[in-house]
Amino acid sequence: MLAQTGKRITTRVTGHVQDKLQMAADLVGATVNQFVVQAALEKAEKVIESESTMVLSRRESLRLLELIENPPPRNVKFLQAMARYQGMKNNDLPATEQPA
Repeated sequence: MLAQTGKRITTRVTGHVQDKLQMAADLVGATVNQFVVQAALEKAEKVIESESTMVLSRRESLRLLELIENPPPRNVKFLQAMARYQGMKNNDLPATEQPA
């Protein structure tokens, strides 16, 4: 099922949890460890995907497209932040120094 990599995760569970995991593992023909790792991996993938995806309503999507196509004018704070970023990117300005 999964190749061994030498990494280990351990946990303590109640007898009831152990029995339930064993029953489920037996039903799919896996060891408890294989079953737990596969179940945890599937859950991790779902969490990562749900936290990496942004769902917008139609109205929000249209507003986002409008802002992309017609961005608001850049204000003084934006221009200062951009100058700081360019300075840090070019190593001209230390990250902690703020322009006047």
